[in-house]
Amino acid sequence: MEKRTAGILLYRRKAKVIEVLLVHPGGPFWAHKDDGAWSIPKGLYGPEEEPLAAAKREFAEETGGTFTGTPHPLGTFRQPSGKALSAWCVEGDFDPRKLVSNTCMVEWPPHSGKQIEIPEVDRGAWFTTDKATVKIHLGQKPVLRALLAHLGESGS
Repeated sequence: MEKRTAGILLYRRKAKVIEVLLVHPGGPFWAHKDDGAWSIPKGLYGPEEEPLAAAKREFAEETGGTFTGTPHPLGTFRQPSGKALSAWCVEGDFDPRKLVSNTCMVEWPPHSGKQIEIPEVDRGAWFTTDKATVKIHLGQKPVLRALLAHLGESGS
């Protein structure tokens, strides 16, 4: 069965510039990775869950925050991993200093048999769309382009 993920791309307008909220994955594997490591808040969902409901749940789980705007669909994007990412955009605001992520267990070091608990997300930040193009995972760049098309903006 195809693995499916869903996420929310929160955006805001600041001094006529579009900024997007991205999150950085937690844990030792990602600790020293920056460019190309950031993501929209997103996660896996099963056949029993609606994609938009999963996107809202994942946003809350990975940020500890909520949003009040109306989600607009950006599309479904095939990721390099083969997963299908369904994404929505919402205009809103969030203070990344207040980010509180859920945790998960991972094997670390790899193949050691030792399990450690890590936050799924260790931080969040607002980026202009140009800067976000550098920070975001390669497979999620089309999500940024879809946001710009939705907003009628040009950009990277």
